[in-house]
Amino acid sequence: MSRFLEALRIQRWDDHRYYHHSRINQSLHLVSALSFLFAYVMVFKDPAIAALVGWLVAMTSRQIGHFFFEPREYDVVNQATHEYKEEIKVGYNLRRKAVLLTIWALSPVPLLLDPTFFGIFEPHAGIAEFVRHVAQIWLIIGAGGLLFRTLQLCLIKDLQTGLVWAAKILTDPFHDIKLYHKAPLYLLRGELIDPGIAAHAAGADIEEDAEAILPAS
Repeated sequence: MSRFLEALRIQRWDDHRYYHHSRINQSLHLVSALSFLFAYVMVFKDPAIAALVGWLVAMTSRQIGHFFFEPREYDVVNQATHEYKEEIKVGYNLRRKAVLLTIWALSPVPLLLDPTFFGIFEPHAGIAEFVRHVAQIWLIIGAGGLLFRTLQLCLIKDLQTGLVWAAKILTDPFHDIKLYHKAPLYLLRGELIDPGIAAHAAGADIEEDAEAILPAS
């Protein structure tokens, strides 16, 4: 278990230092995290509502931060190019995210062409039923995206890497609130880039820095 938690801590630290420099991105991740927590509760009461909030609010706000506000130039803090970071990304890099988001965006089209969605649903009687059917499809896409990448990592890396990544994704909302709850305040003060990442990199050993900003194992 200690090895698992250590691997989880490292994945979280790498994700933060490589992909969350922008205070706008961090603030959007806070919105995303709060929305995901609402979806986590609603999935037990109304899975369709959970899927709608998860995709339309939580996922869109999260990915807008990555696609439009995160710096793409050479990362002098981590001594890495954007291309290098994309290559070593454990989970969904921007290219994989674009594929997943395209699948999500186009998924209602077959339902428009075939209201039964290949015999899975009873034909919708109105807009409300159509939306609920779309939400159910989105719920499957979300779960499928998580399961697919987990299994892929287990095959191309190892079992622990895949399971650690899945655990990270599922617990990211809690961790993001802990890490980015002050990001909107910093943003209001005019701070667009998190100076803490550079400060940690320039200070002590990275492992010690990670201990300072990540939950203890």
